[in-house]
Amino acid sequence: MQDINLNTVTLSIKNLQAKPVRTACLILITAILAFTVFCGSIIALNLGQGLAAITKRFGADIMVVPKGSIEEAQTILLRGEPHNFYFDAKIIDTINNIDGIIQASPQFFLASLSTDCCDDHVQLIAYDPETDFVVQPWIAEKYGDKVLDGQVVVGSHISINTNRTIKLFNNNYAAAAQLSPSASGFDTSVFMTMNTMRDLVEHSKMIDSSIAENYKDGMVSAILVKTEHGKDASVIASYIKEQNEEVDALVSQGVFTRIASSLSGFTNYFRVISLILWLLAVVVLAAVFSGLIYERKKEFALLRVIGAARGRLVGIVLCESSLAGIAGGIAGIILACITVFPFANLISARLGLPYLDASILNIIFLMLICLIISALSGIFASLYSALKISKAETYFTMREGE
Repeated sequence: MQDINLNTVTLSIKNLQAKPVRTACLILITAILAFTVFCGSIIALNLGQGLAAITKRFGADIMVVPKGSIEEAQTILLRGEPHNFYFDAKIIDTINNIDGIIQASPQFFLASLSTDCCDDHVQLIAYDPETDFVVQPWIAEKYGDKVLDGQVVVGSHISINTNRTIKLFNNNYAAAAQLSPSASGFDTSVFMTMNTMRDLVEHSKMIDSSIAENYKDGMVSAILVKTEHGKDASVIASYIKEQNEEVDALVSQGVFTRIASSLSGFTNYFRVISLILWLLAVVVLAAVFSGLIYERKKEFALLRVIGAARGRLVGIVLCESSLAGIAGGIAGIILACITVFPFANLISARLGLPYLDASILNIIFLMLICLIISALSGIFASLYSALKISKAETYFTMREGE
């Protein structure tokens, strides 16, 4: 009998539309799979980019802080939680004389207030333009000129007024630039020169004398240290603490290694869950398709009678399963986007890890991967049933049940 030219895609779509409940079940299963895979993939990617960004931006091998301030220093670095702590700046001369240290630069921390005197409660960080090797290279990416006294540079998550100023302790400071995202606490910090900070401290005392009660002239909050290539920063940090009992030394590599370890644990956990879910989805879909194919034996036998080749029957089943998989993939991805993107800051805070949104190209690439996985899941699940129905004898199938 001559084959009738059947449009496989059109016929598959009509078959799916004819059984909306059955189709909805197929879509739901693949939607759950796509939701999990996309959520896990985008979060893992954002965490990876966040770790890379914070490692690049920090730039210092060691951060020297007052004794007992390690935890506060880490929260400033990772989450931007405002803190004040100070020690005598004279220690910088001792640090510069230690073998293996290339450069040391002081920073000064001050927390703004959440009252009307300030636009927001943020960490204020002052740097020394003469010795800084961390902040100024980052500023140069967005602002080619030198940051003047009386100007500030704000992190990517800081809101500035329409006239590009920010109010701090009842004074408006011009925002020379807004920095690119770093996935660190610096995104919610405000940077300025030491001279600007001295002006801010005087203004803060007029509002609340307790704000900088531990501050005295000649004090700093931290000293950022850059070591020679090949030198062990942890050994140098230990030596700094031995020579200066009133300080602690935070080794940046140790912090980033712990973050990388947490990220690796999350990624491995996600991979195991995704694999288990994928296998479960394929098994459930295979069971569903097996039952559906059994119910549709006479439908396929009739198609054989009117001229459809065996290969065409396989194509119809696989097309239906792939279309249902793609539809489920799209639904799962949309739901994942609604879940992940609006709550990026909350996810970062809950995980306690650097988190930087992926680029549009990376997001599109992940979407395509999820759609392919969803479509292939349907195809793998229905392949056995499709081959089985194509081998069935038409005559006996049509007479079955008589």
